[in-house]
Amino acid sequence: MSNNITPQFYTVSRSERNSVNRHQSFFILFTGLSGSGKSTIANNLERQLQQRGLKTFTLDGDNLRLGLNKDLLFSPEDRKENLRRMAETGKLMVNAGLITLAAFISPLDSDRKMIQTIIGTEDYIEIYLSTTLNVCEQRDVKGLYAKARQGLIPDFTGVSAPYESPTNPNLDIDNELTSLENPTSEILFYLTNRLLPIE
Repeated sequence: MSNNITPQFYTVSRSERNSVNRHQSFFILFTGLSGSGKSTIANNLERQLQQRGLKTFTLDGDNLRLGLNKDLLFSPEDRKENLRRMAETGKLMVNAGLITLAAFISPLDSDRKMIQTIIGTEDYIEIYLSTTLNVCEQRDVKGLYAKARQGLIPDFTGVSAPYESPTNPNLDIDNELTSLENPTSEILFYLTNRLLPIE
């Protein structure tokens, strides 16, 4: 970091933004294999939160790679940087007073710990979509597993690159047999205290 950079502190605080929004701000990471339901459940949860009048935003891995992270490839170093930038963006959004959802495979325990460190433990919620590889591959919504099996996508998580299952997530959701509403209801119940209005 350059010695010429000095942090600037402004008078409007996060707590004031939360007070205006009348709810806490925090960060939810949805992690799991491709096809596990991360984006689908994040989208449904955000819709439910919006209907309650809460201020939200969802960060999606593919969307960030179309803009902020479009200079990054898929090497281990670039994947880590992709997650670091996402976490720093998420931290800004939490400070802006938003409930921030992030749908990223984030396959390595070390990377998830990095995200938690950047966000801050008090603001970090980890939701593991523990859908099995077999079910994810059967869904293959984007056709990625088929390409990976053909060798067209190197280092594909779950096929030729590892996924390290979280050992202590805040929620572990089996998204194989349940309807879309069930995981969302489970998450909303878990968030009950955080969603209480600020008077």
